[in-house]
Amino acid sequence: MPKSSKRAKLIDSKVDRDKLHNLDEAIDLIKSVKATKFDETVELSMRLGVDPRKADQMVRGTCALPHGLGKDVRVLVFAKGEKMQEAHDAGADFVGGEDLSKKIQEGWLDFERVVATPDMMSVVGRIGKILGPRGLMPNPKVGTVTFELAPLIKTIKSGQVEFRVDKQSNLQAPMGKISFDHEKLNENIVAFVDAVKRLKPSTSKGLYIRGCSLSSTMGPGIRVDLQFAS
Repeated sequence: MPKSSKRAKLIDSKVDRDKLHNLDEAIDLIKSVKATKFDETVELSMRLGVDPRKADQMVRGTCALPHGLGKDVRVLVFAKGEKMQEAHDAGADFVGGEDLSKKIQEGWLDFERVVATPDMMSVVGRIGKILGPRGLMPNPKVGTVTFELAPLIKTIKSGQVEFRVDKQSNLQAPMGKISFDHEKLNENIVAFVDAVKRLKPSTSKGLYIRGCSLSSTMGPGIRVDLQFAS
């Protein structure tokens, strides 16, 4: 029997896709159906009661996960002058200006986060149509446009995630690796949900967090009871 069929049967035997699970159960299930050799990423998906078409209901922010992501996050920094050296010293993977903008225009996207000093935003603006749809555009509202590069780069490297609600009112973010112990995943998830809750727009009416699911890179989505997020 093919391995894929064995795994599908394992998932079907353990996962009731219609059932709501508490957070501890969801984490246990994600771990119990892992069948790949690589260390999968665990992702949390949420559906929010907001209308992102309205500027005052756009939910966007960052969260420093207490136990990080379990991987090296590649950070690109747009800077010039002495700020370039500051970025290098803080651990940035790529630092530059026009040269990086040209590479990105040619299709290069080998990085996960983008930071810029305010005086470089004219350069960054030219590639906004490339970075924006991918959630990579530096934004002063979430602190990624700043002259204070060193603390920001170190925070990102230690496991800060950036999130933004999409046009369908959904948002997703990585919570760590499936190899993390149960408690670390739990604490990362709770910290992230708390960060999202703090950003609830005052104009959002009714239930704010309307759905939540947990999954791994190759695993099924597990519906999560929202009591922990109330």
